[in-house]
Amino acid sequence: MELKKNPKVDLQNRKGIFLEIGLILSLGLCIGAFSVNQKEKKIENYAPVEVVETVDLVDITTQEELKPETPPQKQTVQVITDILQIVDNDTKIETEFTFVDFDNFENVEIAPIEIQEEEIEEEEIFMRAEEMPTFQGGDITKFREWVMRRFRYPAIAQENGIQGKVTLQFVVEKDGSVTNIQVLQTPDPVLSDEVVRVINDSPKWKPGKQRNEPVRVKYILPVDFRIQN
Repeated sequence: MELKKNPKVDLQNRKGIFLEIGLILSLGLCIGAFSVNQKEKKIENYAPVEVVETVDLVDITTQEELKPETPPQKQTVQVITDILQIVDNDTKIETEFTFVDFDNFENVEIAPIEIQEEEIEEEEIFMRAEEMPTFQGGDITKFREWVMRRFRYPAIAQENGIQGKVTLQFVVEKDGSVTNIQVLQTPDPVLSDEVVRVINDSPKWKPGKQRNEPVRVKYILPVDFRIQN
């Protein structure tokens, strides 16, 4: 005997499944509606956005007008050709030669070139003049005394016992200054150097005269140095 299912019993068994499906669909619809509302609200809250287009500026360079180059002028070259005449070997060529007779020339004397040298006239130095120079109203003796008062005996000369006569010469110029000091005799340069130092500091003399004109006068000055014990 074949068993037949009761359709009512079968539907009762499936009621739970249908209920679950309905709940799921309802829940899905609620979630979908909620999400749509949220999206709409978010869109409403945004302020309008301004779209700013940026344009990159490109530097425009102007090119100077290029002047057309003037073509170089053509230079005309003249070619000169020599005309050659071809002749036979037997042809005589007449050529004139001019000879110079040097015997007919007169002797020419070349005068030597004289070079004139400028003569530098050195002013004469007198040993004796009509009016001899004076030093502070006195003669050479007073000048010697002046030198001795200012002479400082070098310590090294005293320690080594250096003494003796120092002889010098000098020139009293036209303006009374003393120049050309030379040492003629000295026992040691230590002494003569000190005498030269003193004479270089000499004040001006009254110059000598010859025929009422100032002249240069040379003097020789001996000075004797002795160490006193």
